[in-house]
Amino acid sequence: MFTEIRKLNEVTQGFLKIFNLAKVIKAPVNLLRISLLSDTHSHIDDKVLKLCNGSDEIWHAGDIGDLAVTDKLQNVAPVRAVYGNIDGSQIRSTWPLHQRFMAENVDVWITHIGGYPGRYAPRVKDAINQDPPKLFITGHSHILKVVNDKKLDLLHMNPGAIGMYGLHQVRTLLRFSIEGNRIFDLEVAEIPRK
Repeated sequence: MFTEIRKLNEVTQGFLKIFNLAKVIKAPVNLLRISLLSDTHSHIDDKVLKLCNGSDEIWHAGDIGDLAVTDKLQNVAPVRAVYGNIDGSQIRSTWPLHQRFMAENVDVWITHIGGYPGRYAPRVKDAINQDPPKLFITGHSHILKVVNDKKLDLLHMNPGAIGMYGLHQVRTLLRFSIEGNRIFDLEVAEIPRK
């Protein structure tokens, strides 16, 4: 009987060692580096591609203009995109109107015309109020804006416009990281429009 208790103690101590070791070793968490752009209107250049280098994914919030744009972006990193109001049938048959997906533990919704916190577009208003994502991304306005929607507990991003078409004086895109459920290291990249 004494030897049986001793074996049980050895097993228990061994389990505790493994348990304590497991508490020290944390499961690996993936870090996603995202480049977010919109409103290329058929224009993509080496400056933009260089800014996207090192990204794990590139997200495009619509008004692509030409599939050559997303083809060039896909040479840098995998692309997730939506079509915008200026995009023709070829782009609309390649990319959806909405993308809703999980990036790590962050629920992401990308659409081209979605409005802003407190003024969401009619076509998304009910859905976003019933089931808000953690990160809501739009394009269309050509105005860079990052806003917390405290009512819906979501982060809204519009990267502005990186193309040459429109009234914007500076071409912009956003870069950020996602790890688990955190969105951080947000950067604004600006390219003077000439």
